[in-house]
Amino acid sequence: MIFRDPEDTIVALASGEAVSALSLIRISGKNAFSIADALFSKNISGASSHRAYFGDFIIDDKVLDECMLFVFKGPQSFTGEDTVEITCHGSSYIRREMITAILGKGARMAEPGEFSMRAFKNGKMDLSETEAITDLIHSETKQQHAMAMHQMKGGFKKELSGLRQQLIDFASLIELELDFSGEDVEFANREDFFQLLKTLDSKVVGLINSFQQGNVIKNGVFSVIAGRPNAGKSTLLNALLNEERAIVSSIPGTTRDVIEDTLSIGGVKFRLFDTAGIREAQDQVERMGIEKTYASIAKGALLIYVFDQQETGLDKVLADLEKIKFDPGRTLMVANKADVGEMEFDREEVLFISAKEKQGIEDLKAAMLAKSQVGDVNNDALLVSNLRHLKALEDTKESLNEVFLGFERGISSDLVAIDIRRALFHLGEITGEVSSDDLLGNIFANFCIGK
Repeated sequence: MIFRDPEDTIVALASGEAVSALSLIRISGKNAFSIADALFSKNISGASSHRAYFGDFIIDDKVLDECMLFVFKGPQSFTGEDTVEITCHGSSYIRREMITAILGKGARMAEPGEFSMRAFKNGKMDLSETEAITDLIHSETKQQHAMAMHQMKGGFKKELSGLRQQLIDFASLIELELDFSGEDVEFANREDFFQLLKTLDSKVVGLINSFQQGNVIKNGVFSVIAGRPNAGKSTLLNALLNEERAIVSSIPGTTRDVIEDTLSIGGVKFRLFDTAGIREAQDQVERMGIEKTYASIAKGALLIYVFDQQETGLDKVLADLEKIKFDPGRTLMVANKADVGEMEFDREEVLFISAKEKQGIEDLKAAMLAKSQVGDVNNDALLVSNLRHLKALEDTKESLNEVFLGFERGISSDLVAIDIRRALFHLGEITGEVSSDDLLGNIFANFCIGK
């Protein structure tokens, strides 16, 4: 992302390109009000902030549309700047003409994420909060929404800012001691300092450990449906999705490639992968499909092993699973075609279903949810789901370890202070108290235009 003049007034469609009943166009910057005045039937430059006005959008003395115009005066706005939001009818023609007219009055098109960038630059939110906006926009499940909302409401700030400030204070005192090194004085209480380090280390470790849960909630549980040919894998995929997503045939080896789709169970997103049947390949194409099956299993978080209970005994199923070498704790053994009668298996964990008749599907979904071990998202608990945050936390942990080791080994305070500052640096990377244009460019380039 190329950073352009922050003094520019910017405009973008904030509601997406799809035809809809209504659309939202956002203008932000020092000339937002004067531009709106030039095109709107009512004068809003002297208007109070956080007010809505109904009127006409006029181009060349002709009314383009009736619309609502919302006024937000900086710094009490999303970006911290004077902002106008126009709600118009959702015609692509109307949107295009409005934006063209606004550009003609001196605004420029916003870059992806530029509104959020300005909010960050103007201190309206920290970097982790702005990143949560993207997660919120893309949330598809209750769990994803809860996690994104908690972070957007300042989860990291609440969790770490107080401890970070205390660490800054202690670091300052330790560095002050260096100015009096010849007088053998201590300004920083070592006992209190060690307790702070332990508390911060515990918080950081807890956040690092939360990444597994957070990552699964954000990206979904990678769930592989595997088994021998004609076991009913594709029929099961269709039953889970309640639609004809995969081709079903009695001919073995019909599925040659991996078919992917998503499913929400109990607020948790599952990424389902229907794979080619595992057997000795009959041709090169099937061999490639089976190779993809094993590759998918290797990346999977959950294995749903489907077998035809009428054709495949439990001993063969266990032998197949032994060859696959997938974690038994994350494996579901699913006996299909139970509509013709259930076989006797000396294994309580075998689930009986009929994918064709959609019997036992709800029990299977419950078992999938239990095996995922995602758990509920506590509204007060912060979960790490961002790889950038995880890396910063791991670097913080490493620096804290160096601080502990430094004191244990009697290393001079000036060297310990360096490690403390390094830990502070990495903590600051999360919220944006420490950042670079390259980092910000990479983050905001992934945002939607208009946000």
